[in-house]
Amino acid sequence: MRLRTYESFWLLKNGLLYTYPLLQKNITSDYIVVGGGITGALISDALIEHNYKVTLIDRRDIGQGSTAATTSMLQYEIDKMLIDLSDMIGEEAAALCYKAGRSAIKGLEKMVTEKNIDCDFDKKKSLYIAHNRRASVKLHKEFLLRKKHRLGVRWLTAEQVLKQYGVLSYGGILSDTAASADAYKLAHELIWQNTGKGLQVFDQTSIKKITEQKNGATIYTTDNYKLQAKKIIFCTGFESTYLLKEKIAHLFNTYACISEPGAKINKKLKDTLVWDTNDPYIYMRTTGDGRLLIGGEDNDQLKQSNQQEVKEKKSTKLVKKVTRLVPGISFIEDFSWGGVFGSTRDSLPYVGVSPEYKHGYFVLGFGGNGITFSMQARKILIDHLQNKPNELGQYYRFGR
Repeated sequence: MRLRTYESFWLLKNGLLYTYPLLQKNITSDYIVVGGGITGALISDALIEHNYKVTLIDRRDIGQGSTAATTSMLQYEIDKMLIDLSDMIGEEAAALCYKAGRSAIKGLEKMVTEKNIDCDFDKKKSLYIAHNRRASVKLHKEFLLRKKHRLGVRWLTAEQVLKQYGVLSYGGILSDTAASADAYKLAHELIWQNTGKGLQVFDQTSIKKITEQKNGATIYTTDNYKLQAKKIIFCTGFESTYLLKEKIAHLFNTYACISEPGAKINKKLKDTLVWDTNDPYIYMRTTGDGRLLIGGEDNDQLKQSNQQEVKEKKSTKLVKKVTRLVPGISFIEDFSWGGVFGSTRDSLPYVGVSPEYKHGYFVLGFGGNGITFSMQARKILIDHLQNKPNELGQYYRFGR
């Protein structure tokens, strides 16, 4: 028997890169960022760039929430198809959200390059395949709408997908803008760089209560220290749902497993993210050290006493699915893990002020696009703080 821990590959691969002190004093800051994952890292970076005084806290070690579990598939596509999102918010608005995703990936590439961050960032393409004939009809309509809005897409027939990628399908959309990265390492390196620019970071620091005053808010920790700021910025992912009365997201478990290095993979497949139209969908990508990562098999049972057993069963199913999807592939599982994520009704994030917190601001990038949503939220937040309008903000607002 091969025993593996429940921790994700990224955490085991990188270890605890940087550690920070427990808060043991009272702090006054312009802004307090709650959450030391990839979203908190990106948002605190944006604030530091604009010369604000920023303090970041997390109740865990940095990056050990959902960031350690993410597969870091960076896509402009939203979990809701463009044609379906158009029915919900209008075609032009939906296209705007999709285009913002493309810009976010390009912006992330520029950031990683300029800041010289080693996080296995790779530009890739994205292949969205139909899992049956009925899905293919709808997916082709999706292709035509994306093409209309110049989203950099091509339609591939089932024969072309098989010949070029070695993947069975009923046709698919090939998009020219996508990427992959090690989000855990990116978050750590970005936060560490900003500590040299004035960012204060405290991990293992838990919140007891939050109070709001006329000109700001105060966080009281479980160790009875205070953090005071003009605004608290919550970058706490699915855990934010426990702070809010508004039902903003549906929570679920998702699972992933990763092969041993040196897997024999089609060359084009190495440079492409692949996902399908099934529900729940399966997705796969390669890593910088030549592994194949596959994920999916979502379920709604968040509280399970036998999580390890469930994870093993889900991993077995994922391996069976990928061997059917990619005939002849040799996939030897090396690590597997699970994590809690959230999805919204329209698959868009929540970015903005909740009516429940006068001096709170939330950046919640739910769904399969959390990192690209967080990149978009950087500008939305800064525009908000500077009292500037932001076109995207109205579609990501609370109470929508």
